[in-house]
Amino acid sequence: MEDKVATIKQKGGFRACGFIFVLSSLENMGFIANAISMVLYFKNEMHFNLAGASNTLTNLMGSTFLLCLVGGFISDTFLSRFATCLIFGTLEVLALVMITVQAYSEKLHPPDCGKSSCVKGGIAAYFYASLCLYALGSGGVRGALPALGAGQFDEKDPKGAKALASYFNYFLLTTTLAAVIGVTAIVYVSTEKAWWGGFLISSIVTFIGFIALVIGKPFYRNQQPGESPLVRVSQVVVVAIKNRKLSLPENPEELYEINEKERVGTEERIPHTNQFRCLDKAAIVPKDSTEAAPWRVCTLTQVEEVKILTRMMPILASTILMNTCLAQLQTFSVTQGAYMDPQLGSIKVPTPSIPVIPLLFMSILLPVYELLFVPFAQKITGHPSGITQLQRVGVGLVLSAVSMTIAGFVEVQRRNAFNQMPPKQISLFWLSFQYCIFGIADMFTLVGLLEFFYKEAPAGMRTLSTSFTFLSLSFGNFLSSVFVDIINAVTKRITPSKQGWLHGTDINKNNVNLFYWFLAILSVLNFVLYLYAAAWYKYKTAENNFEANKPIPPTLMDINAAAAAKDEKIDQDNGEAKQNEAAASFDDDHVGKGKEVSSDDHVAKEKEPIDDEVKL
Repeated sequence: MEDKVATIKQKGGFRACGFIFVLSSLENMGFIANAISMVLYFKNEMHFNLAGASNTLTNLMGSTFLLCLVGGFISDTFLSRFATCLIFGTLEVLALVMITVQAYSEKLHPPDCGKSSCVKGGIAAYFYASLCLYALGSGGVRGALPALGAGQFDEKDPKGAKALASYFNYFLLTTTLAAVIGVTAIVYVSTEKAWWGGFLISSIVTFIGFIALVIGKPFYRNQQPGESPLVRVSQVVVVAIKNRKLSLPENPEELYEINEKERVGTEERIPHTNQFRCLDKAAIVPKDSTEAAPWRVCTLTQVEEVKILTRMMPILASTILMNTCLAQLQTFSVTQGAYMDPQLGSIKVPTPSIPVIPLLFMSILLPVYELLFVPFAQKITGHPSGITQLQRVGVGLVLSAVSMTIAGFVEVQRRNAFNQMPPKQISLFWLSFQYCIFGIADMFTLVGLLEFFYKEAPAGMRTLSTSFTFLSLSFGNFLSSVFVDIINAVTKRITPSKQGWLHGTDINKNNVNLFYWFLAILSVLNFVLYLYAAAWYKYKTAENNFEANKPIPPTLMDINAAAAAKDEKIDQDNGEAKQNEAAASFDDDHVGKGKEVSSDDHVAKEKEPIDDEVKL
């Protein structure tokens, strides 16, 4: 037994996470390189026009991040996180091989037709099948991998809680360092040598990453799947609707809850909260119930799980606009870079590699944050992460608004210089200001959201909840395309020139700076709404501090027995009341009018008629 406990203690920790960091680094090296450069592949090799290529890439990224929910759901319900990563990783590698084959074979390239899209027939089927498979595979891996690493730490242990906060910082750091290599080396091979060469490198490094994940299997603490999160949520909603006409008990302890003996190993008890009291009706025990049927009564913990997910939604919604700003900043910055001096010292930076600037800043700032800021903040706040997750997200939202404001001023400087006679190109280094600040914002927000959704989620929904971070990225990518069309349509009607801020294809003749400032204003308003959502949110960990001697909650049989005892007590009290009333009436008939008795005599008189009545 002692050997078994020692073996369990040896599992997990940063040693196990080392293999996960290797996979995260190598997989993201190829993924981010492809995300940056694929728009040129679609345009030059697959013969999409500029709008078609941009929309194809945006839809691919949006679908990838949206499908993270699939990976999170499967790993919480059917498979372990490790198995989920392997299955979806196989699909991702297969998709990359298919993309490599199509890039290599001229027969799988469509002829240039001069239309928005030239892919047709079997070429189109192969092309879209490979992209769909790539989105499903990489999305599924992203849905399960962060939670697999976080599960290597015991957050109930103070040391484990501190290590968990550091894990998310190191997870982003390793991803960022690998992305720097991807957007430089792999992008160079793809754009300057051969597209199939860049895709082949992505396939190989991704495959090596999953080999590393398999090698680390003996060191992992594996979280076994449990009941479907969607089923648990649906049960609460359905039962609450059925019981909507019932009255809530004054004491929440009368609501149904499981005890320590009945609960599953992966299930935790969550204390009652006063928010969304209408959902508490799902935990009202029906009077005719003899056992806890899943669709007739829900546990109080199950109700609180739904409350937690509901409280998370405003936080999730508040970060979508920031990811929209990120998508727009990266898109327009590549276009801006084409009209700027690409020389950074003796280095000539290719236009698709411009995102290396924020990645370099993040690579420097993440160690500074982890090694300097966190210990300093811990001494002040006493929080394992230095500051709370929601505070970290709030800092990121503020900095994103600042970044968009600076981006507008940089664009004014660039456009005015280029429109001079003769045209003048300012240095590409000017973009580093907005990228630096947005890199810091992304560092705060992304890690803050990952840690927030993992820690605050119920134990059986943590992988799915962690995927909410990527859901925000997905909505941000989908919304970016719609946002440009809406801004163009509105400004075309109200501007004196009757042209939209982002009209045409020449960035030197439109008003990208006004668009940036408009996004900055929206970001400020979004931050105000976020403050209300964050202040309203109740941390689960703050609510979940049980005393060791807290009584075990009653089971359904206990509640029914207590209810029966309560009814019996009420009947007994009613019988005694009637008996006392009869005794008082008998006393009035036998005591003479006007006769005064002492209080002691009166008590005796109350008892005597009862005895007489029994004798009769």
